[in-house]
Amino acid sequence: MKYLQDYIEEKQTRAFRKCGAFFAFSDEQFEEQEVKGVKYTSLGVGLICPVDNGIELIKTLDNIVKNGIKQDLKENGKRNIIERELENHEFAYHHELEQTIEALSDYPITEKEIEEVGRGYLKEFYKREEEEELKQLKCENE
Repeated sequence: MKYLQDYIEEKQTRAFRKCGAFFAFSDEQFEEQEVKGVKYTSLGVGLICPVDNGIELIKTLDNIVKNGIKQDLKENGKRNIIERELENHEFAYHHELEQTIEALSDYPITEKEIEEVGRGYLKEFYKREEEEELKQLKCENE
C-alpha cells in the first residue's frame, strides 16, 4: 500500500524546482545552492525559497498535499489508511494512538474512527499472534 509521500513526492520536487527552492541545513549547503543576487527566505525545516516565490510555493505545496490525501483516500479507503498508520506507529505494541492521530490530522478522519479501527486492529493482531503461538507449540510437540 502506498503512503501519502508516494502520492506527493514527485510533485513537490517539481514545485521546488519551479520556485527555485532547495533544502539547506548549513551555511555551506546554502552557499552551494544559492543564486547570487536572489533574496531568500526560510520556510522552515531547512526549506529555502526565493522571497518572491515563497507564497506561491506554500500554496502549491498545500494543494499537492490536499490532492495527495484525496488520492490516498480514493485508492485505499479510510479503514486501510488508519490500519496502515496504526501499523507504522507500532500501535499493537504500545497501545498509544497519539502518533497515528497526529499522522492523520490532515485527513478527514476523526479520532473516534481511529479508536474504533484501533480496537479491531488489536483484536486481529492478538488473534494472529495466538494462532502463531499455537502453530509453534504444535510443531514443537510433534
